[in-house]
Amino acid sequence: MTIDPRSHTPVYVQVADLLRERIEAGELGPGASLPSEARLTQEYGIGREAVRMAMSILRSEGLVSTVRGHGTRVRETPQRQRVELPAGASVIARMPTGRERRELHLDEGVPVLEIRRGKSKAEVQPGDQVELVRPSD
Repeated sequence: MTIDPRSHTPVYVQVADLLRERIEAGELGPGASLPSEARLTQEYGIGREAVRMAMSILRSEGLVSTVRGHGTRVRETPQRQRVELPAGASVIARMPTGRERRELHLDEGVPVLEIRRGKSKAEVQPGDQVELVRPSD
């Protein structure tokens, strides 16, 4: 796995692609630590800013989470809650507000689902923890 600095694809995107492939292949499973910034800069011969941007891409995709002082880890697959949508209900997927992110303990890049059942107030659920189902006939 090498980075091609002459490629039309930016270096940070190449690094994100390489790490994503390792995650999707199971080489880096849920809870696994990603290599440190220093190790990645050395391994690929690139600058720290490129590594930071690559990690930002993976966080925005919901693949990893970073905790200051603890590094970056592959996100665990969340347990999904089934939410039944009655007839006439509507759902909007959107990015959370800062307050919603804190209250729901959401990682960067995780959307929310705004569920409206008739004229009642919208219910906001983490997009990665909900499975929407229709009532069976």
